[in-house]
This record gives sequence, C-alpha cells and structure tokens, in this order.
Amino acid sequence: MRVLLALLVGIAVELTTLIWAFGSWGFLPTLGLLILGGVLGSLLIRREGARTLASFSEAVRNRREPHQEIADGVLIAAAGFLIVVPGFLSDIAGLFLLFPPTRRLVSRRLAAQAERRAATVHLNARYGRPADAGGVVIEGEVVDTAPPTPVHRTELT
Repeated sequence: MRVLLALLVGIAVELTTLIWAFGSWGFLPTLGLLILGGVLGSLLIRREGARTLASFSEAVRNRREPHQEIADGVLIAAAGFLIVVPGFLSDIAGLFLLFPPTRRLVSRRLAAQAERRAATVHLNARYGRPADAGGVVIEGEVVDTAPPTPVHRTELT
C-alpha cells in the first residue's frame, strides 16, 4: 500500500512540475530539456553499466562474491527506468543513481536495511514462526465433516 501511495504522489508531483515548466518556459524548451535529460542519461547508463559489468567479471574471476556489483547493476537499471519516464524529478533521481558516489550511499543504506530484515527473519525462524506471523496462536483440531464414500463390492461367480 505504501508503494502505491508513493507512486501516486510521485506521478502527481511530476505532472505538477511539467505543467509548471510548460507554463514558465514554453513547450519547446521544456521538451528540449526532457530529451536532453534522456540522451545524457542513456549515455551515462551505457558507461556505468559497462563499468559495473567489467567489475562484476573481475569479481567472479577473482572468486570474490560480487555483492556490490549486483547492487550497482540493480540501481543502474532503476536509474534507467527513472530516466525513461518523462519528467524532471525522475530524471534527477535517475542521474543521482548513476553517479558512483551517490549510488554507493544508496546501496549501503539498502544493504543495511536488508541486514536488519534478515536478522528479523532469522530470529522469527529460530522460534518456529514465519517472519510475517503475528503473536496470536490459535490451537485447534482438524475435523473432516464429509460423509465417508461407500465402497461397492462386486462378486464374481
């Protein structure tokens, strides 16, 4: 539900920004900036994707687990999606994810969040409960209410 709400708010903010830009700068300058952002973003995606693929290959070749490289690849893909979506704020967010220093900040935060979730799942699994289980336990017994099916015998004479 939170993701849907965030998506709706993001769309509303993007539309508001585009309407403001069309009103302030006009149609052609706004369209030019959107196209320029897309072209610049696609060039950066290609460059950063190639770097990430090379470092992934290097990690595999050195028999090191490529956690950071996988995280970088996922964030670069997310940046590509944000840049393809028309809008200034999504372009800025996509470009933010394409620069290695800011991408490292985001990936560290995501890794810390994943570690906290994994610790919670581990604790719950240790006590025999699924991670999303509540604290209520209802004990009961399974009862079959269907009548037994009759067995027909045929005798051969």
